Amino acid sequence: MTKEIHGTVADGFEAVREEFAAFVAGERDDYEGQLCAYVHGRRVVDLWAGDGVEADSLYAVYSSTKGAAHLVVALLVQDGTLELDRKVTYYWPEFAAEGKGALTLRELISHRAGLVGTDTGFTAEEMADDRAIAERLADQKPFWRPGSAFGYHALVIGALTGEVVRRATGHTLQQVYEERIRAPYGLDFHLGLPAALDSRYRPVQPMMPTPQQQAALDAAQTGPHTLASIAFNTHVPNPGTLVDYANSRIVRAKGPASAGGVAAARGLAGMYAATISELADRPPLLKPDTIAEVGQIHSIGYDLVARTHKSYGLGFQATADTWHPFLGAGAFGHSGAGGSQAFADPRTGLSYGYTRRRLAFPGGAAPENQRLVRAVHTAALAI
Repeated sequence: MTKEIHGTVADGFEAVREEFAAFVAGERDDYEGQLCAYVHGRRVVDLWAGDGVEADSLYAVYSSTKGAAHLVVALLVQDGTLELDRKVTYYWPEFAAEGKGALTLRELISHRAGLVGTDTGFTAEEMADDRAIAERLADQKPFWRPGSAFGYHALVIGALTGEVVRRATGHTLQQVYEERIRAPYGLDFHLGLPAALDSRYRPVQPMMPTPQQQAALDAAQTGPHTLASIAFNTHVPNPGTLVDYANSRIVRAKGPASAGGVAAARGLAGMYAATISELADRPPLLKPDTIAEVGQIHSIGYDLVARTHKSYGLGFQATADTWHPFLGAGAFGHSGAGGSQAFADPRTGLSYGYTRRRLAFPGGAAPENQRLVRAVHTAALAI
């Protein structure tokens, strides 16, 4: 059965549609996904596939949310409201407990705080509430000497930087994002999904690994007292699943800034397009110097949580080093556990967004992004 591909591509991007169609043809019959890309603020790819899927269907994007969160921080740094090399305690005095007083905002955003979770973990209610997470973490002893190493603060980095934003502005990170980024551009990328839009949300479907993939997942499992378990809050009784987390209405409603965002691919790509390009008759959100700084690698090497090579800019993943080495130096963005990916490549003017409904193996950016990003990038270079 031929699976129908919906949407459009600009002249010169026909190969992207062909690549998307070829990928979808090899997927399960219940595949759902969206692909969108801009070049210099012009939408050049807008595709989707799957029964019941529309261009404006909304998906959980997990850690791709971190891109929106740290775009807020970048804007506030650009404004002068935040200073990267000030100590976190300048904004948040209580953070000094347990030897964290010397940490700078730059180090915090770069996953260097050593504060990936708490000894006793978080309840499901706390996981939906950035203020509750931040309050708990202020009293937590770091798991390594702050600034000496780095590790992925998977479920808490948005709460930590969000508390700095709240102390500096009097508004939550989600409020600043809504007022300065999402609403002005009408982006379908929400940190706090209104109830009126909830009917557009497509609930996450669980991963369906092959026996070989399941064996790999089982082999990678960690004990309850490891940094990875603490960072992903799996060391608590009845921790729940990634599917439970994203499909919780309270998580979607509050939009925790580490992993609680909901988006369409248009929203992901559109946010990064607005970041680096003119869009909707507005200038880029970030100036060239700010773009260069957020994309500059600040942490690279062995990630103590992921236990593998990783690299981060200022809150963003260094996309060229982590995922797609053919992209331009300074490309920045973030992937999500469900398979989503979004980024900006300032040197080519390319902005990219991808969503899917079913959790992809093995987690993070779904494998199909490799072929889809390459196809989009190749076409962008040719125009």
